Amino acid sequence: MSAQPASTAVSQLEPVIGLEIHVQLNTRTKMFCACPLAFGGEPNTRICPVCLGLPGALPVPNAEALHFGLMIALAFACEVAPRAIFHRKNYFYPDLPKGYQISQYDEPLARNGRLGDVRIHRVHLEEDAAKLVHASSSGRIHGSEASIVDFNRGGTPLVEIVTEPDLRSPEQAAEFGRLLQATLRRLGVSDVNMEEGSLRIDANVSVRPRGSEQLGTKTELKNLNSFRFLERGLAAEIERQRALLQAGEQVVQETLHFDPRSGSLTAMRSKEEAHDYRYFPEPDLVPVVPTEEMLARARQAIPELPLERAERFERELGLAPQLARMLAYRFELGDFFEQALAAADGVDARALANWTTNELAARLGERDPQETALTPAALASLVAMVQQRRVSAAAAKELLDRLVEEGGEPERLVSELGLELAEADELEAIVERAIRENEDAVAKIRGGKVQAIGAIVGAVMRATQGRADGAEVQRLVRAKLGL
Repeated sequence: MSAQPASTAVSQLEPVIGLEIHVQLNTRTKMFCACPLAFGGEPNTRICPVCLGLPGALPVPNAEALHFGLMIALAFACEVAPRAIFHRKNYFYPDLPKGYQISQYDEPLARNGRLGDVRIHRVHLEEDAAKLVHASSSGRIHGSEASIVDFNRGGTPLVEIVTEPDLRSPEQAAEFGRLLQATLRRLGVSDVNMEEGSLRIDANVSVRPRGSEQLGTKTELKNLNSFRFLERGLAAEIERQRALLQAGEQVVQETLHFDPRSGSLTAMRSKEEAHDYRYFPEPDLVPVVPTEEMLARARQAIPELPLERAERFERELGLAPQLARMLAYRFELGDFFEQALAAADGVDARALANWTTNELAARLGERDPQETALTPAALASLVAMVQQRRVSAAAAKELLDRLVEEGGEPERLVSELGLELAEADELEAIVERAIRENEDAVAKIRGGKVQAIGAIVGAVMRATQGRADGAEVQRLVRAKLGL
């Protein structure tokens, strides 16, 4: 039993957080039957006697789901079980037609792994429940007039990943979630789309005095479907637990729902223990015994993972940690960056990385760069021209808009559109004219309001139509004014 901390200053009560992550796998069919999988579609059309739990129907494990489970386990450096057993997890709820869920209990697929700084307690396979739709404004069962069940989702292959309670803040939990999502997406085992429910996170949280090794009483936040909601829900629950203990009250072990619209927490039910589910081995399924061939196939299917890639970008290219993570976590952007770097002739990797993660990413939104008209070589050429001071950054950004939508060669377009950087003599003449035409700004600058220089710089940029380098314009204006 976890103990309740004695009354302690709020600032001295540290959060202890562990996550339970459910991942829908990218298989063609369900976990124990041949029903096809797809998001959406007409309700109750992808069902059969097996996933409806009809008498006499027998489950058959999905080999590809097991392969994906082994890939995940090996990617997290887990100890794969020589023998894993499916169990029946018994509970009654309308989304579970059999009256039990086929899951794994005391002999899961894998244990004792790690992702980054967080230990992985276990990885196991199971089937998803059906989808309940509640007829209420909130979409929740409380206050709903009716609930309907769509059994299409029932039986979808899931991997559940359970971490150790190694996280110490909502922000750290969200950052780990993003790393996990990026890793699973890179593995190709799931689309990990939180909006569609293919990645769902439950968070267990308690508080304890800093320095204590004893865990406090935990509560569980269910079905947090975005990393922002994960952060906000954890922050609200940590604040609630601290306030209870500060007031000399007890934290009750229970399952909570976080409403992101109101920021409120409501109790759903008391937190179950394992014995409440009356686990026992699934009599219709034999144990899973991974062979060396199965493990070798899974190991060979694992690509370079986000953490490894980020470390390589830092080590070999000198990228800042945040920049390296952005390229590694969004692997299609990282692939495009590496292709551009390979196509470049002497372009600075850090400059190219900045353009990829800032300018290009802003224009892509959720799109893959390969879906646009821009080629890696064109991006590399554009960045090189900026570095060589042949085109201004402002003009290059405008040109990037066109390249993304229409494609083309930057060298040719810069020449055709007259975007070459203004020559020194031309720029100097424009700067002198701008100074003459902005006497008020000059007076303010000489009076000590140096920020008024922006009016003159702006006039020059308009006159050159973006063909001037802003830093060079500033330097010339300051030199002409004797600053």
